[in-house]
Amino acid sequence: MKKRAGWNIPARMNAAPNDMSMKNILSFTLAVFVLAGCQPFTRSVTILDGERQVVINTREDAPFAILEQAGVDMQPGDRILVNGMPHGLSDAVAFDGDLQIQVLRSVAIRLVTPSGEQKIQTSAPTVNDVLRENGISADTYDEVIPPLTAPIADAMTITFTPAQTLTVISGDATFTIHAAARTVGEALAEAGIPLMGLDTSFPSENEALPADGQIHVTRVRESILVEFESLPFSIEERESADVAFGQREILQSGMNGTAIVRTRIRYENGVEVKRTEEEKSVMKEPVPQIVANGSKIALSPAGGDAPYPYWYAEQMYATWYSPCNSGTGSCSYGTASGARAGYGIVAVDYSIYPYLAGMRVYIPGYGVATIGDTGGGPIIETAFGVARTQWIDLGYDDNNIGGLTGWVTVYFLEPAPAEIPYFFQ
Repeated sequence: MKKRAGWNIPARMNAAPNDMSMKNILSFTLAVFVLAGCQPFTRSVTILDGERQVVINTREDAPFAILEQAGVDMQPGDRILVNGMPHGLSDAVAFDGDLQIQVLRSVAIRLVTPSGEQKIQTSAPTVNDVLRENGISADTYDEVIPPLTAPIADAMTITFTPAQTLTVISGDATFTIHAAARTVGEALAEAGIPLMGLDTSFPSENEALPADGQIHVTRVRESILVEFESLPFSIEERESADVAFGQREILQSGMNGTAIVRTRIRYENGVEVKRTEEEKSVMKEPVPQIVANGSKIALSPAGGDAPYPYWYAEQMYATWYSPCNSGTGSCSYGTASGARAGYGIVAVDYSIYPYLAGMRVYIPGYGVATIGDTGGGPIIETAFGVARTQWIDLGYDDNNIGGLTGWVTVYFLEPAPAEIPYFFQ
């Protein structure tokens, strides 16, 4: 009988199969199973190296041996993830199923912190891993760019800005916030207390966070107070030859207008601090009153206090004098007109005498007189506050002094002058 390939059959087995003992058959079967159990377990391994993917079947259980079998070279600083978890290159994989090995290559990145900038060679998988490896524990309020979960890429820049504790004071309220913002405005917005509308802050919203950690916020609001204002009408005076001199006639009645006045009221932290009146809006323009001043000379008939026809009546302040009571210290009978001083001769201020000289007047309580003398109107103006054009000095005889003083009505009797004196107009 010939030998079969791969099998070493003892010579004593040349006997007929039926001659083999049951003991020998059991021993042979057990040997086959033992040999099979001693063979290494074969598994499928997927290797991810950047964009490169390799799938191999291997009996190796150490990652470095598996990678070497797959022709993947590892460099100093590189690390791996086995089924998504960090794993040592020399540590045997206890899991018997299929594996995925991800190679994390070491890359150069920049890490920027308040302490400065440093270049780092790392194979950490995420931004958070890089920070932890460099002794930085990022808090909720810290600013990290890119985010903590972002994967690491070659030439990446990681910026870490730790949060600052700030005290925000707004009116009677005080808040403690944490912010890693660059400006006051950003910090307030991140804390949920943003500046809105006219609100202001100190430091201002565009300034950097204050070194003393204090931010003062002023809540500002404005309201508009609307009121209606009456606009008084103006009076326009016109000369009219159709109206008697000394008379006034209303040609057009005046009417007040209406305007809207808006007042802007500013409140800071609920307290009124300022009122500003804005430009008025005229709803209705006032209508001017037009008055005609008469320039027509017409005689008024005698009657009442005036027993003689007159062309003009004027309220004037009266004083009196006599030849020996004229304030000169002696008796003087001369007058500006040449007439003898005494009853029936009255004086006016020298500034208006040329316009009134020789005119006849009637003064109730005194009688008829002629304007024939001048006096010291400025003295009366200073002493009594009466305009010199409204003063008249009544002449009396020394032996018959009536002494009329005070405001009187002076009636200017006919004939009327050709031109009305300017101070009566």
